[in-house]
Formats: sequence, C-alpha cells, structure tokens
Amino acid sequence: MNLKFTITEIRSTEFGVGTLDRGSEPTFTVVPVDRDVKAALREMLADTWGEMTALTSKPAHYEASEKYGSVEYVYLEIDDPIASTLEDIHLAVNLDSDSSALNDTGDMFCYFARFVDKKGRKLTALRRAGQFKGILGKRLISILDDTLKLVQDRVFKLDSDFDLLIDESDIHVLRPSGLESLGGLQAAILASVKKNVASLKANLAFISFDEIASYAAVHPRAARYLSSIRSQSKGVDRKALQQLCTSNGVDCKFTKGQLHVQPGYELAFLEVLDRRRYEIDLVTGAPERFRAPSRQRV
Repeated sequence: MNLKFTITEIRSTEFGVGTLDRGSEPTFTVVPVDRDVKAALREMLADTWGEMTALTSKPAHYEASEKYGSVEYVYLEIDDPIASTLEDIHLAVNLDSDSSALNDTGDMFCYFARFVDKKGRKLTALRRAGQFKGILGKRLISILDDTLKLVQDRVFKLDSDFDLLIDESDIHVLRPSGLESLGGLQAAILASVKKNVASLKANLAFISFDEIASYAAVHPRAARYLSSIRSQSKGVDRKALQQLCTSNGVDCKFTKGQLHVQPGYELAFLEVLDRRRYEIDLVTGAPERFRAPSRQRV
C-alpha cells in the first residue's frame, strides 16, 4: 500500500497540539517552531513510514471489532463514519496559532505535524501526548563547560515516531490503540450505529435490524460488530445464515419475510454475522462451539 505523499519532497512543516476540555469537542492549535524542530518532525515521519512498511506492504483493513497488537500496521479510509474527528483535523484550514499553547499541558491529549509536499498534497501525523508531557517537571541536567547543571527551562520530549499518518484518502495506523484514543472511536462507533444499520438494511433486507439497532446503541461491543459487518455484508445467504445461527444456538425466527433475532441473542447473532462463532465436530455426537476473539483469513 502506497502513501499518497512524497516524504522526500516536503515543502512545508507545521506543528500543533490537541487539547480536550472535559465535555467539549477537541481543539487543535498550531504552535510556531524553528527549523530544527521541523527537521525532527520530518525524521519522525520517515521513521514511522519505515516501521509501517517493514511490518507489511499489504496492511489489513481496520475493523472495530478486531483485537490488535500494540504495534500493527492497519488502515482505515478517511471518510469512514468513525473517523470524522481525524478527518476534521486533516482537512482543517486556518487553525489558530498560539505560541503559549504549551504553557498548560493538562488538557493536551496529542500533538501533530502537518506536511505539504511539492505536489501540494497534505499529510497529517499524530501522536498521543503521554511521553511528550511526561518529562515536564522532572529535574534535568546538561553538560555546560564540563560542568553538570540543572536545566531551568521547560522541556518537551518528542517521540521517535507517530501513532498514525493521514493522507488524502486513508489513515495509516502504526498503533491501533492510538487510533482508538486519538479518534475518540468509542463515542464515534456508538454514534455511527444508525448509519451502519442503514447500510446493512440495504445489503441484508431479509434481516430485521430494529431490535439490534436499539441494543447496539447502548452496547459498545455490539456497535463495534455492526461497524465491522458493514464492510462484509454483501452476498450473505439467508438459509446459510439461519443454519449457522441454529448450529451455534442463536435463537432467531423467520416471520413475515424477515429474520428476527430473539431478545437476549443480539450480541450472539452479531458474532455469527461477523464470522466469530463457529462449531467444530471432531468428536462424533459431541459438537463444540467457540467464539473467536480475533479472526484472520488463511
């Protein structure tokens, strides 16, 4: 998978921070920096892309219901409903500039760099602010004239790489947990239930989703399954689905032209539809049922 940006031909570099006051929308502010900091940010970008491509040249599509390792290259389309916060920061223009934005880091949740290459293409890189803020307030020393002295100035520490990169069409993710944190995905996934259900109704008209939508609106795990199922809902056979539900003990009934999931089986049904429930029949007359916490095609 290629990055729609030329890292070796960067025309401009911008640094900023994201803050989040309790109960409010995130705010992104540009902080003026000198050319040395800009050079360091460009190095971080190159190192991040190097790490991603070293992991794989064909990243898997990010699925909200999947379990990922701490470092794993996956991607998500920038226009995906659950990525609206990240799309906003990437597309934002004329962000406020404030040289004093680092005076109070209490509400800071991330820092970012925005780059433009010689073709005018934009790339945004984000990193959670944990290590960046963590060095504040420490007693630091430096060598000056062969003497160790305390550093009196406020010091901020950039990381060695970014959590994710955003180009014109995709979000390239090095740390899936960073995507969840920076994108506010928990709230976004719950908010996207209606859109996901509308999409599923178009592809799976034989399923009644009304009860499932009500359940998913207040159950994050179910909402994650809906987000994942949306991208793999075409071509599902009704009889095969009913048979799989029956073999996995999921109670559903086909009435008035639609498959209705019975109360208490909503999550189990979504696990079947998301290919996470299966049955193994290795012992004659003693079938075994399992739930897959993670799945990968072989």
